Amino acid sequence: MSGSERVVVVGAGVSGLTTAVVLAEAGVRVHVIADELPGLTSLAAGAMWGPYLVEPKGKVDEWSQHSLEVFRGLAGESAPGVRLISGIEASRTAESPPDWATTLPGFRPAEPAELPAGFTSGYRFTVPLIDMPVYLDYLQRRLREAGGTIEQRRLSSFADAGSASAMVNCTGLGAGDLIPDPDVRPIRGQHVIVANPGLTEFFSEDTGLSPDLLCIYPHGDTVVLGGTAVDGDGRLEADEKAAAGILARCTEIEPRLANAEILGHRVGARPTRDPVRLEVDRVSDGTPLVHNYGHGGAGVTLSWGCAAEVKQLVVGF
Repeated sequence: MSGSERVVVVGAGVSGLTTAVVLAEAGVRVHVIADELPGLTSLAAGAMWGPYLVEPKGKVDEWSQHSLEVFRGLAGESAPGVRLISGIEASRTAESPPDWATTLPGFRPAEPAELPAGFTSGYRFTVPLIDMPVYLDYLQRRLREAGGTIEQRRLSSFADAGSASAMVNCTGLGAGDLIPDPDVRPIRGQHVIVANPGLTEFFSEDTGLSPDLLCIYPHGDTVVLGGTAVDGDGRLEADEKAAAGILARCTEIEPRLANAEILGHRVGARPTRDPVRLEVDRVSDGTPLVHNYGHGGAGVTLSWGCAAEVKQLVVGF
């Protein structure tokens, strides 16, 4: 592919913007088209690096490790919205840590005194934490600096995108209608944003397949509290009952949150597919179409790894 050929990336969530940045910085002429700028679900993310209930495992390990290396580099460069943070992930049952956690800096089993009441095991590590509103704005600036362009409009089909040498589908849940793909489904996530009462470390619970999550992610002056994972629910309105449950769970772990000022709510519908779809297809006129969607709650974690694979596929056309 020559630098004069045009590639259209459809979607401006973290997957779409990251893919567009990687392509543009490789010399590809990139144009992003999205009906949401940036994507609302990506804005609502927590967002701590970590593979989260997503397949296929082999590729997920590869993609997530690549992203981990990039995020560490960004944190070292003080890129907006990206930093490394230490904390504890804990379990109320005697669970072994996941493979990915044992390779992280500072990994060690948590001491009993470090665990909240009711928890029987846990482990401490250092990991990238991303402040999504700030970070997504950074990705947009970086894309434009690399010569990429962005257009906000809704497509009824990929043919509406105009002529292109290749297209990349990062539409997330939109792929359900645009392809159409009946295998992509929403998993509703909700977070509560509060003023930070002085927290500097994260805490998360390994809740398995429960729809009620527990995470505390400090971002400077604010803390993102979570969360929910309601399979099949794509509603984007804040749920007061869910918010009350989130606050109760988090306050039980960290009493300093009890009087924290509530600043807002973030709700998104994680675009989930088993497995993630990253492969080459064709639109009706034969234009190559690379699918990159269905990352569920691991969109941030997989973003740079998937974008690198998309680049390999696109430059081969």
